[in-house]
Amino acid sequence: MLLPKQKLSEDVRKLVKLYSGLNEQDKLSVLAFAEFLVQRSDGEAATEDDVVSFEPVLLPRPERESVVAAIKRLSAVYPMLEKSELLTETSSLMTAHIMQGRAAKDVIDELEILFSRHHEAFISKQEES
Repeated sequence: MLLPKQKLSEDVRKLVKLYSGLNEQDKLSVLAFAEFLVQRSDGEAATEDDVVSFEPVLLPRPERESVVAAIKRLSAVYPMLEKSELLTETSSLMTAHIMQGRAAKDVIDELEILFSRHHEAFISKQEES
């Protein structure tokens, strides 16, 4: 809770105003997208001292999974992939789910294909080196 004497930045005031004008479903979508953005920015670049396996660590797909949870799961399955290389396509799929109402199941299916494709490209690069 904010204290009465705290001053909010202009961006925060604008965000609160916009958020308060949304219906409940849209508020949930904004929160899901914000969680995705935070998760995406948490990744730190691996150093040469880090040991990174080239094989995915398979985690079962839950029957009911949100798109954000799927991105987190796939990031854990494919830790060797650079998140920055997946960012544009992942963001597009997330946006299609949130803004265009694409079904989570369909988006998650495409996310799994996306991560798998990037893993195959990663393996190919490693074999060329």
